[in-house]
Amino acid sequence: MTTVATFEISYTQFVDAQGEPTQPLPPFATDPAALIALYRAMVAARAFDAKAIALQRTGKIGTFASALGQEAVGVGAASAMRPDDVLVPSYRDHPAQFVRGVTMVESLLYWGGDERGSGFAGPRHDFANCVPIATQVCHAVGAAYAFKLRHEPRAALCLLGDGGTSRGDFYEGLNMAGVWNVPMVLIVNNNQWAISVPRSLQSAAKTLAQKAIAAGIEGRQIDGNDVIAVRHATEEALAKARAGGGPTLIEALTYRLGDHTTADDATRYRDVETVRQQWQFEPIVRLRNYLARSGGWDKDKEEALQRECAEQVSRAVDDYLAVPLPGPDAMFDYLYATLPVALEEQRNAARRFAPQAGEPSG
Repeated sequence: MTTVATFEISYTQFVDAQGEPTQPLPPFATDPAALIALYRAMVAARAFDAKAIALQRTGKIGTFASALGQEAVGVGAASAMRPDDVLVPSYRDHPAQFVRGVTMVESLLYWGGDERGSGFAGPRHDFANCVPIATQVCHAVGAAYAFKLRHEPRAALCLLGDGGTSRGDFYEGLNMAGVWNVPMVLIVNNNQWAISVPRSLQSAAKTLAQKAIAAGIEGRQIDGNDVIAVRHATEEALAKARAGGGPTLIEALTYRLGDHTTADDATRYRDVETVRQQWQFEPIVRLRNYLARSGGWDKDKEEALQRECAEQVSRAVDDYLAVPLPGPDAMFDYLYATLPVALEEQRNAARRFAPQAGEPSG
């Protein structure tokens, strides 16, 4: 017997759960200001999360997908992108979107059922939230292939959950990404749960990163609770992609500390003690401990940041609630050059029963 190929999956971590360095930090992380910016972004995302859940409970927005405990994945990945790169997110990626320039008001509009929230004023070329599982992988491959055909030094960064790696869209997209050698980075947010299905029942593979091997591309695993590791790995993969080196699959190990969405009750299928133990690994306290030990953070700065984020979220909520409701025609606009008779009848019925345009959304 002859061995025709061998493979290995690397694992990267720079700061452990206690905030202690495990190896020399990458150059960007030696700048305290850069780390504080990442910390601020994660704290702001968590403050938004808590308020969004409260808004859902009081009927101000619809079902919401929390990113509690997973902030480092989105913040670290998006902070590594260039402005002309393209983010292709899932429905749990508002931390990444905020770094990219999407506003909290826009996110609240989206979760409130108003598609105007997907018309980002900032990153106009970024994709909107993808709710179907893993279909965004195919979209990202298409965008990246366009960049390659146009000889543009850009890359597509696609985010999805561990459950998405069990879908055919994921495998098909990954396969073509390898065949076409497109400038794409695929980050799997392995938060250990696909709604109520644990990682152990999703795949017998030792890592999700090794699924890249079958597609002929690089796969690597990182500590997804270490924002420095996420930023570093994403930065390297994006640089490789833009230079023509092809796609990369990054598996970011983290944990979903909250429910799948506000329509879920994770206590029905998840051990409370296990969740409690996972809190010791969460990304915000980890980076705060590192900053405090290195002299870049203290109690006064923490209290000021918490007030600042609370005020930012409160202003966003006020602005969201003051946005006038769209008229009923919004459901029928932009579909056809000439509206079919059946839909015209539906539009007329909607006009009779819908709230009047101009009423505040709250």
